Amino acid sequence: MSTQVRANLTEEQVREISEGLDEPDWLLERRLDALDALDGLDMPDVIRTPGRSWTNLHELDFESLVDPLNAAEEKDQVGPEEVEVLSIREALAEREELVREAFGSVIDPQENYLTALSTALFSTGTVVYVPEGVDAEDVTIRTRMNSRSLFNYTLVITEKSSSVTILERQTTGDSEAQRASGRSSGERDEPRDEVEGERYYSGLVEVDAGENSHVQYGSLQNLSAETYDYTLKRGHADTYATVNWIEGNFGSRLTKSSVETRLLGEASETKIVGAFFGHGDQHFDVASRVWHEAEHTTADLVTRGVLDDVARSVYEGVQDVGPSAWNTSSYQRENTLMLSDESEADASPKLIINNHDTEASHSATVGQVDAEDLFYMTSRGVDPRRARNMLVEGFFVPVLEEIDVEEFREDLDGLVGERLRS
Repeated sequence: MSTQVRANLTEEQVREISEGLDEPDWLLERRLDALDALDGLDMPDVIRTPGRSWTNLHELDFESLVDPLNAAEEKDQVGPEEVEVLSIREALAEREELVREAFGSVIDPQENYLTALSTALFSTGTVVYVPEGVDAEDVTIRTRMNSRSLFNYTLVITEKSSSVTILERQTTGDSEAQRASGRSSGERDEPRDEVEGERYYSGLVEVDAGENSHVQYGSLQNLSAETYDYTLKRGHADTYATVNWIEGNFGSRLTKSSVETRLLGEASETKIVGAFFGHGDQHFDVASRVWHEAEHTTADLVTRGVLDDVARSVYEGVQDVGPSAWNTSSYQRENTLMLSDESEADASPKLIINNHDTEASHSATVGQVDAEDLFYMTSRGVDPRRARNMLVEGFFVPVLEEIDVEEFREDLDGLVGERLRS
């Protein structure tokens, strides 16, 4: 096993976290089960080639990164009146049976070492419940980490024939400094460090989409350059349900992120749209995965990334078509643009087909800014740096066009512009 954090944790610490949230016994037991399971679990799977693992989670010093009893964050979680947007404490007080039934039903708490660690130690979270027939937008979750480590949990439950759009943002910084500068918590700014040294952020998101419901979940990660980030987002789509994901990764030193959907019901659908922009020595390990497990299901996976300086990325896309998934349509495309000779990118698109009645495709490309395009623009008086930036902005257009939510599209476009100006 790797150097991990088990020796640094105690049952008393887990009980103190649970007591602080006024949790019922059943949730405490699940925490303790996850804690006990740590010694027998390994890190999440990473892409490997003979003699090399592209992302090495085993070298992270979790004992110094994880400070379970000193979690601090500034969180906004708001939504329209017809939707229940609750903190984890409020949800356990007002909707305990609903949470008990859904908690851990999409992501197994003991799936790997980091999911178990997050289950044992999460201290903040949000539950979004959308009743039957309700159509809702403008659910916003903003988490600003102000501590060495933070474990965050999000649960989304949609009943029959409902819909919801959720926008989530993660940053790091000092809430007092933020208020002193006159910015609201919703405004975009560069990550701000008041905790010296490295940090660790962990986020688990479970989406349980009921029959004929529609979930659109957008997440924008802009953590500080000293933060290690592990996130796992997974949705279950019932009959005729849709689970769409949008994920943008711009911050952190190392990000290990996976966005996944299991299409469990007939005619269920998913779209996973991803974007990342790395510079300095950032490392992004991102994955998009879909499991087709019922008839007439559809999936579309689109990811674009840009790398500068000595940044590197690893992408894995998986389309798994099960033997019962008749008349499946599944498409995947990933493109990475490298702005420097020192950046590195690897991609591993995968098709796993167990049903001949399938229409599927997958592709991945890695390349540099087109020299002819750059020459054409500079020969017509465009400054070389401006020309390059315009080409990068254009590179992200196919991803931006896939995003229906204007606010999220503008935020993502704004972060691309900020990165190009830095």
